[in-house]
Amino acid sequence: MDTLTAWFETIPAALAYVTLGLGAALENIVPAVPADTFVVLGGFLSGRAGLEVGWVFLATWVANVGGALAMYWLGHRHGRIFFEYGWGRRLLNPTQMGRLQRFFEQRGVLAIFLARFLPGIRSFVPVFAGVSHLVPRQVALPLAGASAIWYGGLVWLGAFAGRNLEQVVAILGQVNAWLFGGAIAVFLWLLSWWIRTRGHD
Repeated sequence: MDTLTAWFETIPAALAYVTLGLGAALENIVPAVPADTFVVLGGFLSGRAGLEVGWVFLATWVANVGGALAMYWLGHRHGRIFFEYGWGRRLLNPTQMGRLQRFFEQRGVLAIFLARFLPGIRSFVPVFAGVSHLVPRQVALPLAGASAIWYGGLVWLGAFAGRNLEQVVAILGQVNAWLFGGAIAVFLWLLSWWIRTRGHD
């Protein structure tokens, strides 16, 4: 962490904002990317290395929402075709697809909002919102709102919650441990749903 902090302090502020934004966007494609840590680090570095807290928030928030909307667009454009043939059909049969679409029609906005706080799960929900053909505003608004709350909190944590970055990251780790537990519970519920509905075609 010290090495990464030192690197950010040596690069131009514009490059730092771009790097933080890329980290925030990539978690929508690669869930293992530690985007939250990047955002906290950006907040921690505000006031140092020429970074400003408002720009750190804006760069990471816009990039994260943009990345999620790109995955939504891919799901909307290509998802149905993928799940109609081959391996895609084995993952979700037509009956499951119909149930998924009804779920998003009824509870999609709330599901998208809550999912942004759950590690891993947040990466997949926009894709399936697209596959279900949820209209863009029903996806963009909860995405933007939840990401603003989460990333705003992370930037604040990094900038104002302490001078010791390791201590701040430890706090984030504890919070994410609880959220990861919630994500596991949601995953197990989804797996149970998939098994129960698999025989209906």
